[in-house]
Amino acid sequence: MRPIHLTLGALFICLMAIGGNITVWFPFLAIPIGGTSVPLSLQTFFAILAGFILGKRISTLSMFIYTFLGFIGIPIFAGLKGGPMTLLLPTGGFIISFIIVAFVVGYLKEKVMSHKGHTYMYIAFIGLIINYIFGVSYMYFSIKFIIDIQITYFAAWISMLPFLIKDVFLTILAVIFVRKFAKTLSHNKLIHTTIPCIQNRFMIR
Repeated sequence: MRPIHLTLGALFICLMAIGGNITVWFPFLAIPIGGTSVPLSLQTFFAILAGFILGKRISTLSMFIYTFLGFIGIPIFAGLKGGPMTLLLPTGGFIISFIIVAFVVGYLKEKVMSHKGHTYMYIAFIGLIINYIFGVSYMYFSIKFIIDIQITYFAAWISMLPFLIKDVFLTILAVIFVRKFAKTLSHNKLIHTTIPCIQNRFMIR
């Protein structure tokens, strides 16, 4: 593993911590939807970006380390929380799912080897679907069997609808960012020579 891999992996660990707590420092970024306030979390956004930019191996490692650091008590989860019990809470499944999202997005990006915009969009939304299927299913299990509150699986999905709408827009934004990033790489000779591991992944065709 090259030093640049460690640097970029550490960068995404930091971005995940910041993305989960952006409304802690900037409460005005909470989005009012249907009489409630939805925190603007950027973690799904960064997990998808990590898969695209770092590839399956480094992005998965980054998300795993982020999860592990929070698990051992460092307050980097949403709401500046940490500790093993956080993963048993209803939102714990979303945290765990970021590891899967990064791997799948990175794997598909490397496997498909297509650099067309619609391919990026398909891959990104596969990541988003995994994020919510795993996260909502885990949330349902946690609420019903750990917290012992009766809830239907449908109700669990309905409760996450405002967050899903927000993450759909952020997923589209992630694809736009990746495309812009790819075009910048294709015209930057300095990056070609200093970060070939990334440049090769984003050859514009």
